[in-house]
Amino acid sequence: MQTFEEIEARARQLAPAQRELLANRLLDSLQDEPANEIDAAWVDEAERRRQEMASGKVAGIPGQEVLAGIRRELGWQT
Repeated sequence: MQTFEEIEARARQLAPAQRELLANRLLDSLQDEPANEIDAAWVDEAERRRQEMASGKVAGIPGQEVLAGIRRELGWQT
């Protein structure tokens, strides 16, 4: 049986496109794993925010307005 380090070394020898494909397949395989506490907390937070938007408790800000504000804060006026 190969060690993790041996598998990693062999994977690094692949062409960039093959490494990307392997990385994507490995990431996809994690989707089947149960969510950890942090993932679960983000799902809860996203659902809470969605409900606040749907109920009218909070209003969204248009993306262009958000980006303009960020640019002002960073001094990136265009």
